[in-house]
Amino acid sequence: MPNNSVQIPQGEELIRVEMTVKEALALTGTKFNHNHKLETDAIKKVKQSLEDKLLTPNH
Repeated sequence: MPNNSVQIPQGEELIRVEMTVKEALALTGTKFNHNHKLETDAIKKVKQSLEDKLLTPNH
């Protein structure tokens, strides 16, 4: 039986993502008909924070 679990060495460390309330709501699935870019912008912020955390030396 293969082990499908992902091991993330820094998995319990915190990251901080600064976003607007609307961006956070967009991540929960709320649709903003006049601004479809909210969700993609919020996702980019989360990804950038993860990259900063994982790629920064001494972490």
